[in-house]
Amino acid sequence: MQKKIDLEAMPLDEMWALHEEIGQILSVRLTSEKRELEKRLAQLRGEKEAALGEPAEGASRERRKYPRVYPKYRNPNEPSQTWSGRGKQPRWLTAALRTGRSIDEFVIANQETRDGTPRRRRA
Repeated sequence: MQKKIDLEAMPLDEMWALHEEIGQILSVRLTSEKRELEKRLAQLRGEKEAALGEPAEGASRERRKYPRVYPKYRNPNEPSQTWSGRGKQPRWLTAALRTGRSIDEFVIANQETRDGTPRRRRA
């Protein structure tokens, strides 16, 4: 049986040292407990995926290679602003279309790759 510590009478330095010691012990115990729980979780996931015949969540599949998408439209007021035609229209284009302009006005005329050869367009 441990004796009860009188915290009210304990000097501040001793109390702070006790606080740091408790914090260190808690940190070690929590780390060890977390490690045990992670091991158990990995074991349960392995059992589940083995039963389902699926690859483990951590084992990533190789990402599919997508072709580079080049810009098709350019903002004439700010040439660095381009749009490939995929996804949501940029604000500059929607604002221009609302004013009555046509999307064909923003098409990039001479589309070349970085090596200078013309890009092939899909049908």
